[in-house]
Amino acid sequence: MTEKNQNNSIQINMQYIKDMSFEAPEMPISLLQIKSAPAININVDLNAQKTNNEKCFTVDLTIRVQAQNKETNKTLFLCELTYGALATLDIPADKIEPVLMVEIPHMIFPYARQIVGNMIQQAGFPALQINPIDFLGLYQQKKAQAQAENKKEEA
Repeated sequence: MTEKNQNNSIQINMQYIKDMSFEAPEMPISLLQIKSAPAININVDLNAQKTNNEKCFTVDLTIRVQAQNKETNKTLFLCELTYGALATLDIPADKIEPVLMVEIPHMIFPYARQIVGNMIQQAGFPALQINPIDFLGLYQQKKAQAQAENKKEEA
């Protein structure tokens, strides 16, 4: 009887800023016009791709934060960050997608959140703390949407 290799592993080889931008079109006037807390809209997107190495993948976590003055409806700032990770996965094939779309983003999110928060604060705005993200919920939601679209195409 032979033993199967149970040494499944997930290794983050590197983390990096892939793209970063910050815009504050009305600065510094916009800061003087704020009378109440701005409306904050936060969007998160994920993308994963295989590299040339069969066990190596890239994961891109994109965070987009837009703040608007509630009174004037003008944009106070727009902050975008695409933060990436290069990961080596030695796991069963059926576990790769959930690891890429849930576990890796969960591992790199604190670093991306810190970069976004620092960028906003360094621009002169009050600190913004982004709440933890339910990557499992996002993954399940995207899977359900993909299944619904497949059913529509089949009909």
